[in-house]
Amino acid sequence: MQVRPVTDAAFNRYGKIVEGICVKELMQAMENTPLPEDVVYVASVPELEALPIFQTFSQVCYGGMPVQIGYCNGDNHRLNALEYHRDSEFNLACTDLILLIGHQQDIDLKDYTYDTAKVEAFLVPKGTLIEVYATTLHYAPVSAGGRFRCVVALPRGTNEALPFAPTGKGEDGLLTHVNKWLLAHPQAGIPGAHQGLVGENIQL
Repeated sequence: MQVRPVTDAAFNRYGKIVEGICVKELMQAMENTPLPEDVVYVASVPELEALPIFQTFSQVCYGGMPVQIGYCNGDNHRLNALEYHRDSEFNLACTDLILLIGHQQDIDLKDYTYDTAKVEAFLVPKGTLIEVYATTLHYAPVSAGGRFRCVVALPRGTNEALPFAPTGKGEDGLLTHVNKWLLAHPQAGIPGAHQGLVGENIQL
């Protein structure tokens, strides 16, 4: 699979590089977060949210919405799943990392499946802040020469446990957490997830 730089024009359909926001303190704080052999995701980290950039994410990136700052760190080499939210997600690459992404519009609404042959790969260099648009399918980053650290900023409450039981019908069958619709690959073995990815479980 071709891995293109996030500066490639092909990324413009999925998101954009965010300029003009100082990420130095956030990068430094991320050095104190775990770097496991597998993948760990923490939605909200008080130490990260105590930094001045927390207000910047709320005011500049989300227009005053309540937000959360967490991380996704570790070592990963497979696609495994794709998810989407009802809003953009902001990622800061604290190491080089690769994103495997696609378009929500390519989901087959007859059975809510998605062909992984449509997935594209982009290298996000260390220190790059990007916005991933709401209609972009994404999941945990893929390692690019070593374990990765990635900041994840989202509206407050995203990825928390659902306070209600989904109907399981149509798109509702993809809803696994607050503001999180998930399509999993059968090989990933994600309990309770909709087995919506067809084709290769991409490995890099």
